Amino acid sequence: MSTKPTTTDLEWTELDQRAVDTVRVLAMDAVQKVGNGHPGTAMSLAPAAYLLFQKLMRHDPSDARWTGRDRFVLSPGHTSLTLYIQLYLSGYGLELDDLKAFRTWDSKTPGHPEYGHTVGVETTTGPLGQGIANAVGMAMAARYERGLFDPEAAPGASPFDHTIWTIVSDGDLEEGVSAEASSLAGHQKLGNIVALYDDNHISIEGDTATALSEDVLGRYEAYGWHVQRIEQAPSGDFDVQALYAALKAAQAETERPSLIAARTIIAWPAPNAQNTEASHGSALGEEEVAATKRVLGFDPEKDFEVADEVLRHARKVVDRGREARRAWEDELAKWRGANPDRAAEFDRISAGRLPEGWEKALPSFPAGKDMATRKASGAVLKELGGVIPELWGGSADLAGSNNTTIDASSSFLPADNPLPEADPYGRTVHFGIREHAMGSTMNGIALHGNTRIYGGTFLVFSDYMRPAVRLAALMGLPVTYVWTHDSIGLGEDGPTHQPVEHLAALRAIPGLNMVRPADANETAIAWREIMRRHGDRPAPHGIALTRQNVPTYEPNEDAARGGYVMFEASDSQGRECEPQVILIATGSEVQLAVAARESLQAEGVPARVVSMPCLEWFEEQDRTWRERVLPPSVRARVAVEAGVGLTWHRYVGDAGRIVSLEHFGASADYKVLYREFGLTGEAVAAAARESVAAAAR
Repeated sequence: MSTKPTTTDLEWTELDQRAVDTVRVLAMDAVQKVGNGHPGTAMSLAPAAYLLFQKLMRHDPSDARWTGRDRFVLSPGHTSLTLYIQLYLSGYGLELDDLKAFRTWDSKTPGHPEYGHTVGVETTTGPLGQGIANAVGMAMAARYERGLFDPEAAPGASPFDHTIWTIVSDGDLEEGVSAEASSLAGHQKLGNIVALYDDNHISIEGDTATALSEDVLGRYEAYGWHVQRIEQAPSGDFDVQALYAALKAAQAETERPSLIAARTIIAWPAPNAQNTEASHGSALGEEEVAATKRVLGFDPEKDFEVADEVLRHARKVVDRGREARRAWEDELAKWRGANPDRAAEFDRISAGRLPEGWEKALPSFPAGKDMATRKASGAVLKELGGVIPELWGGSADLAGSNNTTIDASSSFLPADNPLPEADPYGRTVHFGIREHAMGSTMNGIALHGNTRIYGGTFLVFSDYMRPAVRLAALMGLPVTYVWTHDSIGLGEDGPTHQPVEHLAALRAIPGLNMVRPADANETAIAWREIMRRHGDRPAPHGIALTRQNVPTYEPNEDAARGGYVMFEASDSQGRECEPQVILIATGSEVQLAVAARESLQAEGVPARVVSMPCLEWFEEQDRTWRERVLPPSVRARVAVEAGVGLTWHRYVGDAGRIVSLEHFGASADYKVLYREFGLTGEAVAAAARESVAAAAR
């Protein structure tokens, strides 16, 4: 472990120090004005954040989405003022009135940073641990992007080389997801990530000694990280020169991710509030704010005081940023001249366009042949991988079961990994048994841009991923979850592995599109639709796939609408007619609706089968389409799905029936389980008869 960085070329002026002290004043005032928030960490981190934005990061406030920029992730999102004040000082579009509106309705400065809401915010943070995992994903994406466009360049010589900077807290490093992600980063030797650990020893419950006693740097060293520690200056503030030297040393370390621990005093230099848990999440109070302003040399009678010379000095970063971007554009122009084909790919991928004619690669599956939808998905991915180079992904150590391997000969691993298929720019990601980090790093990969990422595990383990899935939905990120073994149909592994409540629970997340295809052809159409939506309607998608074989039907393009008529009702002469009952099903239960239809038709009850692979896509359709598929005049309806029936009440209505599973599964052959739990064509037909009778009353 390095402890004494000694070299620095930092120029630190009185105006720089005044700007840092201004940050502290603004943090106090913003929280004091609204009456709630987290002032303490924003105060103590002021020198570090200022150093990053003003002296180290390659960024251009006039073009916040510039491809060549460094990324900054504030993992402890509760200290959002740490970021907002730097965005204000740096000229990203926030102004003093925005800081005054902190945590109020319709402001650009909500309580936690929100991606897409405030210019300059790279990711939504708040749930601790998610941010550092996002940063790891960004670092992975940066390496894969480099492999797409400039793999032969020497380290640091490519226009696609940049640094992922992140600030992390004790809380982040206590959360399990950060351990998963940090372990993965060390294994992958992601030398493009630098994390500053704010080691302030304070949590909501007081001194972190209440819950934390491990050697954090020892742990990270064991993960394979480059670690350093810097001590405080004699004043108790950051030793800015030492911090700068440590950050530069970390940036120069290209073979390992870097963590710098900085012992800080929360709420420094507040005379009474510093080093207290109260300063973490409460306004300091008028007297303490005034006392702190006196310590810093500010007028205690003035609020939100920013000297003109301080703002002018800080906003010089706009000119420096433009110069950095122009220099990068010159490098990119040289690269374009030397790599015209790759440059064309870069333009296509950056614009979110898919290759011309990519749909022709999609396989079609012969009707009448049984196939598990997980197997069909694997076949689709292999074909798509051959024509869409930006598509990559893998599994949480379940690739053989999830069928998520695009290219078994190309694993995303450092070049010195002993496996023969190791390739730092490989297509197949081995996330390891780290579902939570898989979800969170996938978010970071999507946020970074210029690739398309997917990740697989069993549907039941989506529980491990749920916080990351929720954040993906909140941010509208185009990530794809391949969730296989989607019901009791997985059989003998039993109830611990059999998802029952998961489909309904995932559908409850706003903005997440859950797709459960009925067969191989619906699976291919689903993947096509997911690929199409990546650019124009970005959103996370979960695709739930069977372990067991299911019948394959003729392909129907209407599957992309989310719900459609798979088999129409017919009269005794076999002519299409208005249905007396509608049978709605998804996934492996579509075959049960088809079997029930045959029984009902034989009894003279015209029955329509509606396959509903994606309720969210269906709800996007216009009213005409939705009522064509589910005409309001037909009140007799049955929904069937091998899970809890919570999803289906609004579709079946008061006369409808639901054939579902309102309890956990068991360990047995899947055919036995379906029979014993009443998930059969006969049960669906019986429910249909009940519904017809109820509708007639």
